[in-house]
Amino acid sequence: MANILLIANLNCDRVLHLDKPIHLGGRFLYEDSGRRIGGGGSNTGISLVMASHKVSLITEVGSDNTGHWLVQAAHEHGMQTDLIQHRAGDTQELLLLVTPDGERTIIRPNRPLFELGIPPKFSETDAIYVNSSAQGINSWCKIALNQCLVVAQLGKDERKRPCHVLIASATDMLGRTHGEFWEYGYSIAGSSLKYFIVTNGEHGATVYTSEMRESVRAVKTEVIDATGAGDAYAAGLIHGLVNERSIIEAMQEAANWAACAVATGSSIPGEKLEGYLSDVYP
Repeated sequence: MANILLIANLNCDRVLHLDKPIHLGGRFLYEDSGRRIGGGGSNTGISLVMASHKVSLITEVGSDNTGHWLVQAAHEHGMQTDLIQHRAGDTQELLLLVTPDGERTIIRPNRPLFELGIPPKFSETDAIYVNSSAQGINSWCKIALNQCLVVAQLGKDERKRPCHVLIASATDMLGRTHGEFWEYGYSIAGSSLKYFIVTNGEHGATVYTSEMRESVRAVKTEVIDATGAGDAYAAGLIHGLVNERSIIEAMQEAANWAACAVATGSSIPGEKLEGYLSDVYP
């Protein structure tokens, strides 16, 4: 078991299942499937809890009933929630539009800026995972680099994210660089970067280093809901790395976790991942 700190969003997802794929100018019917806990904080965190890790979540939610419900739900799923902050105001829903083929479109509320405070003792942490635009991420990562594994998701902007492992999707990379991916990752993560991983859905993922690039295939499965696949991938990767697997072995593990996620009709992991973990780690 590892002590893992997540800096990631905790969302209240409102799931709308559409009758057909989205296209410009179209008209769509939807079925409201209600709200559910979501976001990288829950999707990644619950996956790691299922693998018997101790997971602490740092994020911010509103001070309304929805915000308290999210914290309670995260706690009931086994995460440590004492570091979650409550801001003034309501917790707005995030809309997930899911098409019949399992693909999703996300409509996100414009949230207030979340500012990180005094960092915790990273010497008591085995790994931190950053998937947030919170103010202060850069300084926290710099402090953590010499004390634990730092894994980060590429941000929506060009802000620096010092880390050992940087993850991005192929969609994230569109328009970002016309040169080599490694050089771009290095420009974001700095000299501490060991691996830059670019995921590409059913086409697998590719890892870049200063000396090589190598691809790992995706695991074929039925896609029910693609929401949370990237979060599950990150969780599987972290699980592999804290268990001292090679980067390729960790990516293969991540591919299995992502396959379980897309074959589940929710963003948080479910019976598919539980079954996989019980089979592989009885």
